[in-house]
Parts: sequence; C-alpha cells; structure tokens
Amino acid sequence: MLARIADGGGVLAVILLCQSSEQYFAVTGWMAACITLPHMLGPFIARRIDTASDGRRVIAAACLAYAVITGLMTATFGHVPLILTALLLIAAGLCGPLLTGGISTFLPAIAGPDQRSQRRAQGLDVATYGFGGTIGPSAVAAISAWASPYAAFYLLALGTVIAAFFIMRLPVPPITHTGKSAEVAGAIATVGLMIRHTRLRRTLYLTMAVAFAVAVLPVVAVNMSGILGVPAATAAFLTVAYGAGNLAGSVCLMVIPLRGEPDGLMLNTGWLIVGGLISIFVVSSFVPVFICFFITGMLNSAFFAATLAARSEYSPPSCRGQVFVWVGAMKITAGSLGTAAAGQIMTSGTYAPLLLSLGVLSAILIMALSGRLWLSIKNHR
Repeated sequence: MLARIADGGGVLAVILLCQSSEQYFAVTGWMAACITLPHMLGPFIARRIDTASDGRRVIAAACLAYAVITGLMTATFGHVPLILTALLLIAAGLCGPLLTGGISTFLPAIAGPDQRSQRRAQGLDVATYGFGGTIGPSAVAAISAWASPYAAFYLLALGTVIAAFFIMRLPVPPITHTGKSAEVAGAIATVGLMIRHTRLRRTLYLTMAVAFAVAVLPVVAVNMSGILGVPAATAAFLTVAYGAGNLAGSVCLMVIPLRGEPDGLMLNTGWLIVGGLISIFVVSSFVPVFICFFITGMLNSAFFAATLAARSEYSPPSCRGQVFVWVGAMKITAGSLGTAAAGQIMTSGTYAPLLLSLGVLSAILIMALSGRLWLSIKNHR
C-alpha cells in the first residue's frame, strides 16, 4: 500500500510542484506525463522479476530507486535545467510498474496454493490499489496545503523506503527457472505468448475495454452538473462515490472471495459493469446517480479481482511477472485513451462519453462471449 500510495500520489505531487513555480507552470502537463508515460515501458523492465533468483530484491530496489530519484528531483527542482528534471521524473516513472503490477506477482507465494486463499489475497490486492489511488492524491493535496508540495514528495519517498523494508519480508517466491536469462521469455516473446494463449488474450482485451469504459466517468460526472442541477464541484463528488465503491467492493471480496473460472468471472462482471453504466442513464437526481457510481465502482473492483486471478492462473510461472506488468501497462494506456476520448466528445452532449464507453465495452464483451462459445462448440465436436 505504501508503494502504491507513492505511485498514485506522484502525479498530483508533480502537478502541484510545477504550479508552485512560475518557471514550470507552463509545462505542468508535460512534467506530469514524464512520470506517467514510462509505465508503458514497464513490461521491458519486468523481465528482471522473472530472471532474478529473488524477485523481492528487484521490487525493493525499485522502491529505493524511486525514493532516491524523487528526493533528488525535489531537492534540485528549479535549480537545474528543465531537461534534467524531466529525465529524473522519467527515471522515477520507470519504477512505477514494479511498484504496482510487479508486487502483484507475489500473490501466489503469499497466499499459497489454495484457490480460496488466493482469491481473498486478490481482493486485498485490489484494496491496496484503491487505497493507493485514493489516499495517495488526498495525502499529497493535504500535505501540500498544510506545508508544501516539496514536503509531500519527500514523504512519498520516505513511504517507498519503508515499503522496500516490508517487501523483503514477503514469502520468497519459487524459482521457476535455472537462473539463465535465456530460459525466460523476453517482453516481445511474452506478448506473442499472450496473443496466442486464448485466455490470456481475452484477459488483455477485456481489461483494456473496461479500463477505457470506466475512465470516462470523471468527465461524465462533471458534465452532469447541468442535468443534476448542482455545481460542477458538487458533481465531481460522483468520482468519490466511484472510488468508495471500489474500496467497498474490495473489502467484500476479502470476506466473500470470487468463485469459479477467472475467464467466466471476467465476462460476468464485465456485463454487470455495463449494467452499472446504463443505470446512470436511467436516474436523473444527484443521490440516485451517486449510488449508481458507487455500485459501478464495486462492480469494477470485482472485475479487477477476476483479472488478477486470470493473470495468476493462466500465466506460465516463468513469465508471470511480465504478464502482470504487460496487462497493467495496457490498462493504463486504455484508461488514458478513454479519458482523452471523453474530453474530445464531451461537447457533443452530456451522455456522449458514456454512450461511447458503453458501445466499446459491449462490443468487446460480445466478441469475447462469441469466442468463448465458439471454442466450447469446437471442443465438443
């Protein structure tokens, strides 16, 4: 959770840091992109988890590197050329995938072979993502208001140092190779494996479709202020409902873990998310819409847990780390595209972004369901 709070709060810390300086104010967006876009390169870094004899050391080293780099960037901010600050942010961003998806690769070692225990652990993992995405930005905002963005960044760095200490106390994952790097698939070969493997392929494109669909919700929330008859700032609280729903859903998953094949669970929860999005159309007053956002958040946490189960159970042990990070990187990319698309078409109507997300998600779910049915028919012949 400490590592994910640092990753989740880092973007806002960069934005607040840039806005506190006249020199960097005009390039705030570019600086924020420097710490987020490197997540795309995560799969090429994640191979080190699979080749290492002790993957914990790789994650712990990434946490310490993040702390040192962000500490150095904060200390030199405004006193060194812009390009050097950008390079430090890019270097910090490269650690991000290991702080998020990389840690998830240890779930089987932590939870053991029992499926119920693993599913409960996946629910807890979803909760740490939720806390990271919620507490991280909230803590950065509070500390920046109380002290300064500099103090916020230093505390995030301290959090990752403590995270490194605890990561080294996780159970040692089993070694799935003989120590020779040549025996572990590279990033491109892992993509080829995911494309050829029917269930992993379905996991990838369903994850991207849902990420694209739910990424429009913050834009839709603010856009609904006119229909709901509330100020834009009040309408923005709908995103809080969605985040709270994610956290509530993850708590439920810890108490009542998901059961069944991950493949079917992803499809079922995906269709439930479609239902949650449709419900936002049906109601037209603030409290019911708030509840719909909350329920959609809960459903999304169930879908996320199903994708974690799919990545864990369908991935070959020798490249599980890369599969986790690849899916995570594509999820972030799809979410960014969803937000960008929603921003572009929001002027076409209040519900235009929601219609887009519903159309995309429904089409992908129909494609996945058709593929599953065809495979089932083929196997019975």
